[in-house]
Amino acid sequence: MKSEFKKITLILLISTILVLWAIDQTSVYSTSNQRKSSADLILEGARFEAENQVQYDASYIVLSFPGGDVPSNIGACTDVVIRALRNAGLDLQLFIHIDIQEYPERYDIISPDPNIDHRRAENQMIFFDNYFTVLGEDDKWESGDIVYWRVGDGLHTGIISNKKNSDGVNLVIHNSVGRGAKEEDVLLKWKIVGHYRY
Repeated sequence: MKSEFKKITLILLISTILVLWAIDQTSVYSTSNQRKSSADLILEGARFEAENQVQYDASYIVLSFPGGDVPSNIGACTDVVIRALRNAGLDLQLFIHIDIQEYPERYDIISPDPNIDHRRAENQMIFFDNYFTVLGEDDKWESGDIVYWRVGDGLHTGIISNKKNSDGVNLVIHNSVGRGAKEEDVLLKWKIVGHYRY
């Protein structure tokens, strides 16, 4: 019975991702009746973080599930990605939790925790490696793409902006320790280890 439930859950996960992909191909309507692609909605969700000066706080917080979120005035770099994708209709908390339950060996997690698993950069990258378009650092960057860097011993992430610097390099919306959510020229500041497109 448990095995059958896992199969059904996996089918639902894949079906939902395919439906969301199909929506992206035809674009969706925003409340202003302008056609917006998923990339536009991702960028819009990320930019909301910078415009509202969300402060950096990576604390463990018990969340509702699904659709749970930390308080809107705080977050970590991964919360920029979570909120940006949620603005485009994808709940990473739900999908990463399901994927961990189905493929625990991918994540090396024994006890899934929907309060934090989706907020870890490593887990996001594993999920994107399996379900998003994986690109190289030399591939063209487009607004709404997701970037991961190696910074010291850890990972950092952000959403690619449609704004560019004077050299034509895209700005990035990210949330960093001591600075909070910003839209700034940091794409080439650290070693790029991940480039994904929804």
